[in-house]
Amino acid sequence: MKFKSTRNRSEPVNFAKAVLDCMPDDGGLYIPEDFADLRKWILYTNENTSFSSIAGALTSACINDEFSPIICETIATKAFPFSPQVNKLDENLYTLELYHTPSGSHKEFGISYLVNCLETILTMKGSYATFLDVTAGELGSSLARAIRGKKNLKAVLLYPRGFVRGLSDEDFVWNGGNVLPIEVDGSEHTCHDIAREIFANRALVEKYHLTVANTANIGRLMPQTFFYPYAFSRLKKQVNGDIFYAMPCGNYSNLVAGLYSWRLSLPVNGFICPTSDEIKLDLEGNCEIMDSIVELEKRGFADPASPSNLERLEDIFGSSSLMLKHFVYPAHVTNEETDNACRKLFMEHGIYANKSTSRAYAAALKRKEILEEDDSSLVLVMRDHPALNSEYIRHTLGKAPELPDNNPNSLLHTELKHPCVSSVIEVMLIIADEL
Repeated sequence: MKFKSTRNRSEPVNFAKAVLDCMPDDGGLYIPEDFADLRKWILYTNENTSFSSIAGALTSACINDEFSPIICETIATKAFPFSPQVNKLDENLYTLELYHTPSGSHKEFGISYLVNCLETILTMKGSYATFLDVTAGELGSSLARAIRGKKNLKAVLLYPRGFVRGLSDEDFVWNGGNVLPIEVDGSEHTCHDIAREIFANRALVEKYHLTVANTANIGRLMPQTFFYPYAFSRLKKQVNGDIFYAMPCGNYSNLVAGLYSWRLSLPVNGFICPTSDEIKLDLEGNCEIMDSIVELEKRGFADPASPSNLERLEDIFGSSSLMLKHFVYPAHVTNEETDNACRKLFMEHGIYANKSTSRAYAAALKRKEILEEDDSSLVLVMRDHPALNSEYIRHTLGKAPELPDNNPNSLLHTELKHPCVSSVIEVMLIIADEL
């Protein structure tokens, strides 16, 4: 499989180039150039097929011109000692839980896979790479855990003041680790601005071999396509009708990944999500992407610091507009409807749902006319452990769950005992001194 930019279709690159130099020069985002037909393989999987096996097989199918099947299987095995879980709530309702990870966050799947792919690529090339990411939550602790002990990878993490969390002393570069945390005297937006300015300087990007661990990197997005074949392998003997997935919008990475799975021939009938500032309903009730009215040539560069996958979604719509407008089913959801959906999940199924999951379920309830046709089944995608959003759940239900004992506290404050910085120059001086 080759990859191309959303803004330049004439110069495809290989997977290694797309993940190492993750932001194309033209300001777009990397996307797959084409998709294999994996229908026979997907139909062959069953409830005994492990998630890592599915990941290894899909990796091999997508990038077999760069990695042997053995290497692909090794990457997946190392990346995924954890797995999603599919649970049946009633005859036509299932959950796909993506939070059974060390941090309780779905991000860990993508980060672990990207790190293991990059370590393989860099070992083969005899090179190195440095992640430069902004974080105020689980991404930092997940990335630190994933690159621990890796010889060819380091991470520079920009934190807003007071939000350094979930790191261990052994992770720090000044203690021989792989992580350089930098506390910024400002908000998360301040950190984003610093990261954007650094990535806009191609000389710095090339000098320090900078890349990102967020979904601007196609290597972080790609493993999210594995969730849906895995869910289908668990559902195929239980479901007789159509299958729909309900999911939060977020930065649209899970929605794009689901549509990529469909293009790999996954049997799926549609995706339901709440409307947002970017995804709305047109006058006929079909999905409409607001950014589409602005030509790509008139937009700024894609954001490496706080990415949106909307441009990737637009590309899918652009290639098959009529069909895909009947694959994505948005619904406008109010706060009251969100709260009611949260209560309904708890009262009827004993499920704690955070606000984003509750919004997705509320959207599905509003599009019930789709689900009532042909004995359809709904899979509710739950991205993060509900305990990570305990304030909302406690406010809505009066009580909230706690993280399991086997989850390290990725939100525990870490004291750096280093002065805060406030500019790109200060950040680069620290990088030059420590890396």
